[in-house]
Amino acid sequence: MIIVKTPQEIDKMRISCQMVAEILQELREKVAPGITTCELDQIAEQACLKRKAKPAFKGYGGFPCSICASPNHTVVHGFATKQPLVAGDIISIDFGVLYNGFYGDSAVTLPVGDVNREKVRLMEVTKASLDAGIEKVAPGAFLSDVSAAVQTVVEAAGYSVVREFVGHGIGRSLHEDPQIPNYGKPGFGPKLKKGMVLAIEPMVNAGTQHVRVLDDGWTAVTQDGRPSAHFEHTVAVTETGYEILTRV
Repeated sequence: MIIVKTPQEIDKMRISCQMVAEILQELREKVAPGITTCELDQIAEQACLKRKAKPAFKGYGGFPCSICASPNHTVVHGFATKQPLVAGDIISIDFGVLYNGFYGDSAVTLPVGDVNREKVRLMEVTKASLDAGIEKVAPGAFLSDVSAAVQTVVEAAGYSVVREFVGHGIGRSLHEDPQIPNYGKPGFGPKLKKGMVLAIEPMVNAGTQHVRVLDDGWTAVTQDGRPSAHFEHTVAVTETGYEILTRV
């Protein structure tokens, strides 16, 4: 069941989502060669505590960290580690908070120092695919219109859409209906209505679409070892279109 939020509930979500945006901006400014993802995780958790918010991911289904830290060929759900980032890496950071009963969720992929053109283009295309999907959000549009827009941008660039992981509704729960694949034909699925809130999150691989999950049961990596990028926004359906709740 897709839960339509009231204007008052969206007001509360807007606060949670702005916290996510602010904290991701803090992390963006800290990403540099030599920093560890454990350090980034601690920064995120302390920033939550400062705002009297709860990290959304820590403890969720047993996940041990406040951020999902996924470098290079790690697609999603990477654990924070003490391994320093090095120049040429890219790092995907997925982060959420729970505040006043509502969740916010967003993700970015960032360069660590100077990175090669392949990784730069992968990040650019993945962000462009997210933007294209969001542009399809409006009352009366089909959910698959969003999915198809993402897939079109990704595959036109010669990249692959990850199919094992999808976007989702969000609100009082971190994951609500509907699931939002990043592929499909337009004109199918539920119609969007004012008050729906969607976490749209393309995960894009430079090579094959196929991934495998490591023995920790969480960390997903590309099967071919080529890099992956991930961008996400929490988006509310408005009367005339959309509002990106996690935009700074």
